[in-house]
Amino acid sequence: MIDAEERAAMEGTVRGAIADRLAAADPDIDAVLAKLGWLAMLGDAPDDAIDVVFSALGAANATATALDDAIAFALGEAPRPDLAVLLPAFTGWAPPGLVTADGLRAQGLATARAARAGELLIVCGPESEPTSVLVPMTAADVTVVRGVDPDAGLRRVELAGEAAGARRLDPPAWQAAVAFGRRAIAHQIAGASRTMLGLARTHALERVQFGRPIARFQAVRHKLAESLVAVEALEAALDAARAEPIPETAALAKALAGRTAHTVARHCQQVLAGIGFTTDHPFHRVLKRTMALEGLFGSADALTLDVGRRLLAERRVPTLIEL
Repeated sequence: MIDAEERAAMEGTVRGAIADRLAAADPDIDAVLAKLGWLAMLGDAPDDAIDVVFSALGAANATATALDDAIAFALGEAPRPDLAVLLPAFTGWAPPGLVTADGLRAQGLATARAARAGELLIVCGPESEPTSVLVPMTAADVTVVRGVDPDAGLRRVELAGEAAGARRLDPPAWQAAVAFGRRAIAHQIAGASRTMLGLARTHALERVQFGRPIARFQAVRHKLAESLVAVEALEAALDAARAEPIPETAALAKALAGRTAHTVARHCQQVLAGIGFTTDHPFHRVLKRTMALEGLFGSADALTLDVGRRLLAERRVPTLIEL
């Protein structure tokens, strides 16, 4: 746990380093994080690390493979630059692998690290009895995912082979890793949402209609205000998920992140008007990134439905935060 002063210094350092690298037209953000001691940060103060780093990645719309390290860490595996992690399929969160009498079968997503990693970490189901296995990256079939955001670097991974060396995980291990990943992605979406809001605000101050900036129009101010409320509500939910680090709070924060991204994007798009639909303005890149991130570890709709089904099945409302 770090104090507020150290936290502010960390935020400024990380954001400044990422901004400098992007300004130099060098997209290797992983090298920046390595130089900053990202893995040491993750090991010493994991909550602060994912908050600061993933928020900075979202704010800068930068691409990195820090999610591999975060999930490996949560699973008790030592993160390293040549270790990729197989993520669940888009909008899902079940373990992406399965061990049967015929061997190991796995299918899911991976970050851009899959293109250069030496090994792939796969968690196999069922969730109640998870196991993990390390396989050579060369054994997997890796395909680049184009989709709405090709710059996100996502890969589709399929594998069929042997499950030699599989180790049994503690029953809650996969749920804890998913919760950690959801919080990381939600922080990244929060950072991106603030950037979208900043772009719309700047446009509103600079765009003049009828002799005055459109920021003075009530309709524009309402849309920007509603966007700000949505972002701050998400950040409050993330604070709660950190204070009570359980799967339920992480799921709700991730679901709210998806809803927030949609709300902010809709209002900011309307403020930006025609320029927001063009590729000349940076807004479209941030919007596309939030759309790609929203599906990792469960979309807002899928998570909301899952929470509702469990509430109906259990007939009780869990205590999420001790007030």
